[in-house]
Amino acid sequence: MSEITQFIAIPFDLTSDGIVAGDPMKCATPASAIERAKGFWQILGHAGAVALVRTGYPEAETTVLRRFGTVPDELPI
Repeated sequence: MSEITQFIAIPFDLTSDGIVAGDPMKCATPASAIERAKGFWQILGHAGAVALVRTGYPEAETTVLRRFGTVPDELPI
């Protein structure tokens, strides 16, 4: 069985509770996840965004590809 690999972009917003993650968006490639995260931050006006790759199932290893703007040090993933 081959490993499952997902490329994901997650936006973050500043609220009265601190930095809160938005809905994650699955992407087709690492480059598209990075571009989507950059768009969340620059174009859509979120406080920040992160692009990451998640490999494996059910035990997944997560690697951050790129961070934009304000994101928490510990990601809720």
